[in-house]
Amino acid sequence: MRRLQERGAVAPVGGRVRWRQLWLALAVAAAVVAVDQVTTSLVLADLHHPVRLVGPFSLRLELNSGVAFSLGQGHPDLVTALVVLVCAGIVVAAARAERAMLAVSLGLILGGALGNLADRLFRHEGGAVVDFLASTFWPTFNVADSAIVVGSVLLLVSVARS
Repeated sequence: MRRLQERGAVAPVGGRVRWRQLWLALAVAAAVVAVDQVTTSLVLADLHHPVRLVGPFSLRLELNSGVAFSLGQGHPDLVTALVVLVCAGIVVAAARAERAMLAVSLGLILGGALGNLADRLFRHEGGAVVDFLASTFWPTFNVADSAIVVGSVLLLVSVARS
């Protein structure tokens, strides 16, 4: 028993909430959701046929009822439930983030997940996400998907640096 006491105070289970990082993550997430929903609305209103941009890139409207790389298609209720659970976990992680970079990366991932969740719940596309950025070397994606990828890379960098 004496050895345990000599190690010093033990941090409380769950950690403390870091409000600054939580608000930073939520602000980043809100910005991602706003940009994603505006671009999706514009695409649904104005993109009636594929548009070639530059090189291998084009705009092409596609609906995806699955998640990354169309996994889980045909199970929108299960996908929605999983996304809600992941979002809750990200908020908890953001509240405990020690660094701003970690909070920003979690905010990007959260914003992307919420943007796609908004498509599933509030657009009349049968629980599907609206994708429109196409290339010859990658599946069609949207702004929310891009935020998830960038956030994931930043998260890996942040974890590697710590």
